[in-house]
Amino acid sequence: MSLETINFKLLKFRPGDRVLDLGCGEGRHAISSYLLADVDVIGLDLSIQDLRTAQRRLDEFKQNGGNQPAKSCHYVCASGLQLPFADSSFDKVICAEVLEHIPDYQAVLSEIRRVLKPGGIFAASVPRWFPEWICWRLSDDYHEVEGGHVRIFTASELKLAIEQQHMRRYARHWAHSLHVPYWWLRCLFWDSGENARLVRKYHQLLVWDLMQQPAITRLLDRLLNPIMGKSIVMYFVNER
Repeated sequence: MSLETINFKLLKFRPGDRVLDLGCGEGRHAISSYLLADVDVIGLDLSIQDLRTAQRRLDEFKQNGGNQPAKSCHYVCASGLQLPFADSSFDKVICAEVLEHIPDYQAVLSEIRRVLKPGGIFAASVPRWFPEWICWRLSDDYHEVEGGHVRIFTASELKLAIEQQHMRRYARHWAHSLHVPYWWLRCLFWDSGENARLVRKYHQLLVWDLMQQPAITRLLDRLLNPIMGKSIVMYFVNER
């Protein structure tokens, strides 16, 4: 079980869709896409270590689920600034919690538009402005570490940047409100890390919530997401 930011119902998977998870990390959305539908998924990332972890996790799911000839999932090590794919080669593109790490994020958006088919769907998520702003104020190390966040997006800024690529937004939501206090605590006690008692206890709560998914925390998360969801998630259709 993984923590998913994207709402897959809004991606409208169809059998045979080609799906790109750009900046897939350890594979959470790539693997979920593979498990949910008969689609062909490519997870792309710059980190060889993360891709190895993603492949190991995928292999575990395949061993438990048997052969799935109607679908596939592969991983590629490459940069989002120069995607190694032909024009109009994907039906769906996911880019979750990635753009805030990239100085020239507009170039990545241009590459996404290039490889996305006309009428294809693009799902993007970034940290929400207010929770992220608090993290930056509590700890410089939070965003100054190698590979860390280089900007704080406003929702309107991200929407405009993607719309300039001739994509139209059709849905929006927020996610992971219960994770906001963890990151505030983590930034407040940055030097101590998980050794800080409050950080450790709250992390244990989040793991319990992910594994058990009790109704009370699901309800609380839904109620709080519009107010303080950690991530903003938008869905666009390519009108090119």
